[in-house]
Amino acid sequence: MDLFYIVLLVLLGLLFLVAELVLLPGVSVGAVLAMASYGGAIYLAFRNLGTVPGILVIVVILLLSLVAVVVSLRAKTWQRFSLKQEIQSSSMPVMPSEELRIGDRGTTLSRLSPMGKVEIGGRVYEAKSTGTYVDPNREVEVVGFENFSVVVKTVG
Repeated sequence: MDLFYIVLLVLLGLLFLVAELVLLPGVSVGAVLAMASYGGAIYLAFRNLGTVPGILVIVVILLLSLVAVVVSLRAKTWQRFSLKQEIQSSSMPVMPSEELRIGDRGTTLSRLSPMGKVEIGGRVYEAKSTGTYVDPNREVEVVGFENFSVVVKTVG
């Protein structure tokens, strides 16, 4: 009966170790439970079966754990659990500097203080004023580009 409990604890330890490596990386709950199971199996082996079976249980645990780690960390094992979908979109498909020219005109949709939204050529862009606040529904002119923003000034 003692051998049954030792084998059961070793198998539970392997299960917890694999769960830690594959399902719960970084959480450490699986590692703590695996160590507790392994410790219980080793304790039972030394207490009830003697020194030689206890050392044999330690060797078996080390070998099985090594095999479990190698199998769990192989690339194919991780690919079964990994997300295979690629994201093809971006926050802005085209840079504003590729669609607009300096001198193009548009209308502010929100207050530029100094950042806001403008509509130029039927498209909405993030815009930055040249330093002054610009109220909504004012005509603006493109004077430059900064990162993904359009730099504008008021017309008139």
